[in-house]
Amino acid sequence: MVHASSKAVIDEAAQFISSKTSLRPEIGLILGSGLGVLGDDLEDAVTIDYADIPHFPVSTVEGHAGELIIGKLQGRNVALMRGRFHMYEGYEPERTALPVRVMKALGVTALLVTNAAGGVNLDYKAGDLMIISDHINLTGRNPLVGPNDNALGVRFPDMSEAYSRRLRQIAKQTASSLGFEVQEGVYVGLLGPNYETPAEIRMLRTLGGDAVGMSTISEVIVARHSGMEVLGISCISNMAAGILDQPLSHAEVMETTEQVKEKFLSLVLTLLPQM
Repeated sequence: MVHASSKAVIDEAAQFISSKTSLRPEIGLILGSGLGVLGDDLEDAVTIDYADIPHFPVSTVEGHAGELIIGKLQGRNVALMRGRFHMYEGYEPERTALPVRVMKALGVTALLVTNAAGGVNLDYKAGDLMIISDHINLTGRNPLVGPNDNALGVRFPDMSEAYSRRLRQIAKQTASSLGFEVQEGVYVGLLGPNYETPAEIRMLRTLGGDAVGMSTISEVIVARHSGMEVLGISCISNMAAGILDQPLSHAEVMETTEQVKEKFLSLVLTLLPQM
């Protein structure tokens, strides 16, 4: 059986994408729930459904369009994922991160990963944007488990700077120049798909978490294993369980991301040429 992220699998997917466009991307973008609108701004764009790409999973979550767009954005060649894959959909972690491997094979050297997350830090509010400074992997899964191919990365990759200090500084300066503040904090990744209990949120706060979600971790681990520079941005779509006396829903997540769309777009579009 061929491993889900073997070099043969990666190369076949990359070759298929390369056959559809002569543009070679240098920056990868993975857009979370409700944030895929950025894909509308690409020039010279070629859109490929995930279902058409060899070995790609298919996105099943509302707010995730399920397509890869190759094109130009703010003068940079980008590969943009409108929708991502999650382990709670039943995918193995290496399959959720396969697109990152394929982006690397296409020439991508820097990755911007975004998500919708619940606010754990009591100083946060719904609608905040948080620059991810670090993460805590509580999924119980890791995409690097199994045989290591040294052509893809070292056996024991360093994660002391999972999220690039340089890119975080650029993102904070960009937000300031645009006239709004951003938070900066630690993202905690859980398996899902249920939202956390109030007791779990209190635990995450004790551990040092500022926001919580069900994505991103596997993608970032693989990106760093591949030698990519990573910038992560969370949209705080709701305050996590037990903080406000109200139930949580995906509809609320989508509603909040719609409200912060303009702020998010202006931040990404302004910082992209500096990545």
